[in-house]
Amino acid sequence: MAQEANPFGGTIEHLSVEEVKAGLEAGTILLVDVREPNETDAESIPGAVAFPLSTFDAAALPDPGDKTLVFSCRSGQRSQRASAAAQAAGLDLHRHMAGGILAWKAAGFPTETP
Repeated sequence: MAQEANPFGGTIEHLSVEEVKAGLEAGTILLVDVREPNETDAESIPGAVAFPLSTFDAAALPDPGDKTLVFSCRSGQRSQRASAAAQAAGLDLHRHMAGGILAWKAAGFPTETP
């Protein structure tokens, strides 16, 4: 997918839930969920790392190693904000899961509760 202007600043690349699921299964994606703790405590995508947008600190983001870091949220808005904040801090993080966990669930993919 091509990068495009992020409405919140910087650029953004929209990954489909199918692309993200395949990347999680292959071990090539680190999914960073920027929803709030009450949301991630209720339901999350297996393998996603919780990193709330309300306390977002780009310097504290998990190191993806050789994986591609992809942001996710409920519907795709906060993940774009997280990408813009990371780019504003000088990080080349421009990918998010379009549609968020709502699109993930609509595709019939599994979620988990802690």
